[in-house]
Amino acid sequence: MPDPGFGIYIHWPFCQAKCPYCDFNSHVQAKIDQEVWTEAYLKELDRVASETSDRLVRSVFFGGGTPSLMDGRTVDRILDRIQRNWRFENDVEITLEANPTSVEASRFAAFRAAGVNRVSLGLQALDDVDLRRLGRLHTVREGLDALDVARSAFDRVSFDLIYARQDQTVDAWSSELAYALTFAPTHLSLYQLTIEPGTAFGERFSRGGLHGLPDEDQGADLWDITQDLTEEAGLPAYEVSNHAHPGHESRHNLIYWLAGDYVGVGPGAHGRLTLGGARWATEALSNPQAWLSAVENAQAEYRSVLTPLDVRKERFLMGLRLADGIQVSSEEISYLYNTIRYLEDINLIDLEDERLIVTAAGRPVLNAILERLLSD
Repeated sequence: MPDPGFGIYIHWPFCQAKCPYCDFNSHVQAKIDQEVWTEAYLKELDRVASETSDRLVRSVFFGGGTPSLMDGRTVDRILDRIQRNWRFENDVEITLEANPTSVEASRFAAFRAAGVNRVSLGLQALDDVDLRRLGRLHTVREGLDALDVARSAFDRVSFDLIYARQDQTVDAWSSELAYALTFAPTHLSLYQLTIEPGTAFGERFSRGGLHGLPDEDQGADLWDITQDLTEEAGLPAYEVSNHAHPGHESRHNLIYWLAGDYVGVGPGAHGRLTLGGARWATEALSNPQAWLSAVENAQAEYRSVLTPLDVRKERFLMGLRLADGIQVSSEEISYLYNTIRYLEDINLIDLEDERLIVTAAGRPVLNAILERLLSD
């Protein structure tokens, strides 16, 4: 397996509003002292660097929340500290997530000057009615204007769309996606709307609301048209929900999917680190104020050792999302022999030279495949 590299994830937990479908660790807060928060990030970066400073950084990712609400100086100081504590690969990828409502040419110029070289823009829909339903604060016009600003500032720009929305037909999604593809993106993240427990949508759904969501057959049709149009445009799915021209895949997300090591800094951030021959799962306190206070005592994060079974399960859960699948050992093949053969017989997976790959027919039912493989 190729070395997935080492990454650093920075979680900015603040948003202008909480989207009803979002189950990420995001919070709406009227006033944010960016100087205080910057100092906390720098302190945490120094702490984790004391254990990992020998690593070569392939990717830095600012996620959230809405990282594009950060001041340019905040991003600049964080990246400066990362570069002091570690060494960057020559073609390091530095991504920042942005919402259209927080996109300004001057702000993006500041991010670019700080070292950001890739932006992921949350357009989510190209339909004003659906944007309102999704709780988004921007219009289609504002979203496309933001895309123009991003493309003028950065060579690498990805954007997100959500489909399988309420009352969305296959024809409507086909037209919307075709329109999105006219902007010649090199990377797209296309997610089916998922109703997560604990979200506003989850509560509404449990009360019998959210009418017009697609049934299983409609969902399959929407999936199929998504794969067909992106393939035709030269953006095949390299992962279940992510499409790219070859060479434009997200290097940071590949670290996750290929079971690499990464540091997570910020409220609720997760990480995976190999230290002292063991693989550790790290998780930061999720409440922003609790995290801020705990940083002072170097107690903002807790860790647990992953067992060999935990490691295998994570490798399958993450790696089988990739079109290239995962390398499996002869021991794993022997252990899962009957399950693998059954899934091969019904054309859901392929096993080629000790590489396990989910087929095109299997991708829409990946969760069921994983449940079968991991229940043994």
